[in-house]
Amino acid sequence: QVQLVESGGGLVQPGGSLRLSCAASGSIFSINAMGWYRQVPGKERELVARISRGGSTNYADSVKGRFTISTDNAKNTGYLQMTSLKPEDTAVYYCNADITPRTFPYTARPYWGLGTQVTVSS
Repeated sequence: QVQLVESGGGLVQPGGSLRLSCAASGSIFSINAMGWYRQVPGKERELVARISRGGSTNYADSVKGRFTISTDNAKNTGYLQMTSLKPEDTAVYYCNADITPRTFPYTARPYWGLGTQVTVSS
């Protein structure tokens, strides 16, 4: 059973920084890509940033230059470094990973974490 667990959310003042972590555990053969999404009530979940196993990244326009996504493949952990935070960054942030498991059916599929709340407010 593969699980993703996010951590690092919280309350921060505008202009501040937070680092989110996403730890993948279980019977994992490979993590092919990892991404961060966010959602506010009444709106669809949106992509914030994504990184491939090879290190290619893409970001939402609203966070370019402020957020950085990275991974530690040896630890099966991903990170989202968020700087210059704005009130509009307030949301529940979800980790998503495309993972190939070591168990049947051995095919890659997306997994989701339960989310971590980020609140940017003075």
